Parts: sequence; C-alpha cells; structure tokens
Amino acid sequence: MVMTSDEARDERLRAEALRVYRRYAIEVVEAMEFCPWAAKARRDGVVGERVILAPGEPIEEALAAAEVVAADGRLEIGLLIFPRMRLERRAFERFVARVREADATRSAPRPVPLAMAAFHPDAAADLAAPARLTPFLRRTPDPTIQLVRQSTLDSVRKHEQSGTAFLDPASLADMSFEELEELGQPAAVPLHERVAKANLEAVKARGVAEIEAILTDIRADRDRAYAALGELRG
Repeated sequence: MVMTSDEARDERLRAEALRVYRRYAIEVVEAMEFCPWAAKARRDGVVGERVILAPGEPIEEALAAAEVVAADGRLEIGLLIFPRMRLERRAFERFVARVREADATRSAPRPVPLAMAAFHPDAAADLAAPARLTPFLRRTPDPTIQLVRQSTLDSVRKHEQSGTAFLDPASLADMSFEELEELGQPAAVPLHERVAKANLEAVKARGVAEIEAILTDIRADRDRAYAALGELRG
C-alpha cells in the first residue's frame, strides 16, 4: 500500500521523535549515569517506545498506548512521546495526572499495572535542594510519559536494602517522588531523598553548563528536524 504524503510525514516525524529521544537517553541519562540501569534496560529490550502524534491533550490515545505497553510482558519501562503537544510543563503534569486517574478508573477494581511520571523539555536547573533538580534531569526533547511496571516497583520494595541484579535502587532517579514515597523505605533516609541527593552531587560535579549544553543541542536538533517536516514549534 502506498502511503499518502501526510502518512509519510507522520512516519518521518515518529522516526525523528524517537531519534532525538534516544539522544537524550544515551547522551544524558546513560552517559552521565543518572540512571545506572538505563543502558542495560535498553540493551535487554525491556523498554518500549510509543510516539503519539495527536495534538492537544489526547487522553484516550495515551491510555491506549499504555495498554499496549502493559500487555507486553517483556517490557518493564514504557515511554509515550508527544512531538505535537504544546503544553507547558505544569499543564503537562496536570495532563499526566488526568491520564493516571483515568487509567486507575479503567483498571478498577484491579490495581493499575503501570506507574506514570511526567518528563518535559522546559525546566531550569535549580540546585537549591535535591528534589528541586528533578525537572531539569527530566528534560526530554518532547513531553513524555514514563511508564514503569508495578512489578518492578514491587521488586524494589523487596530488595531495597541490598539492591538486585535486575534493578539497583540507585537507578530510580527518573521515577516520580510519589512513586518512591510508596515504596515504604525502612532506612533512616528515604530512598527518594538519597536518589535526589546523589543526582544533585553528580550535576554539581559535572557542572550545569555541560549538561545544559547537551540538552540545548538536542533541543536544537529536534527543532531543525521537525521544521524540515513542517512541524513548527511554538
């Protein structure tokens, strides 16, 4: 079947969205060791990526994509990438909260299979406190929802003290603090505080300017690629 020009452009946009996301994952998250488990997860094929081209606030499309990830037992992590979304960061976080609520309603009375966290391209580095740095570390090229299988979180609950070959607790830097709070840590310092503190120290050691330069280059790459497809950014 021959694709129309619009279909061909959509396919190219999907490819570009995945390409620039993977630059962020490899050049920032993996290279700077913000998530030691990220490279292994990618190599092992347990990360599933879905590009959602609908503009606006496509809750139903997000739910459908999350369902596909949940149904694939091989996947531990899912990524829903929205290259046409124009929501600013706070509005996107509210959108993710609505998707999370709709997913819980749909799953009831069963527990939801996936936890959700918001990643967004707009956030300055705030070094005032460890937790305030998280949005900066989550600066994906496009608004993105990260999905984490609840069974992975259950594994962390059981093995938090010593870690596990499957998932080291130090790799949870990219999960939401709400999810980390639910882990019920027995340690004197909660896990999310230790993760956030380690990331803050890593950023200070690297220097914000070095990380900012990479993120800015990835964003400029995104803008050039999308503009070539007629996808102008606001």
